[in-house]
Amino acid sequence: VQLQASGGGLVQAGGSLRLSCAASGSTFSNYVMGWFRQAPGKEREFVAGIIRSGGSTYYPESVKGRFTISRDNAKNMVYLQMNSLKPEDTAVYYCAASTSHAVVASRYDYWGQGTLVTVSS
Repeated sequence: VQLQASGGGLVQAGGSLRLSCAASGSTFSNYVMGWFRQAPGKEREFVAGIIRSGGSTYYPESVKGRFTISRDNAKNMVYLQMNSLKPEDTAVYYCAASTSHAVVASRYDYWGQGTLVTVSS
């Protein structure tokens, strides 16, 4: 599956941003989808995951209550709604696809190119 992330940009602290990820080339609903982020000098960090049907989502404590992942299997799209953004959310954000339920990057097989989110204070 090929993934194309978009929607990044510059936003002030407290603001919102919605990232999108378009999938192609394979049966999208076969994959668990996730969003990760990577800030300069830091490891890639899991920020959201959603199961194949979209019926369950999971988040780390650092973004829980602020970020919401969703998917539209009919459109082959996954989204990340980010609210109450903080400067520490600044990073390149990646969408990824996995054949299993996972929260670590090594378990994801396919990756988008990344989209930069910058949160100013």
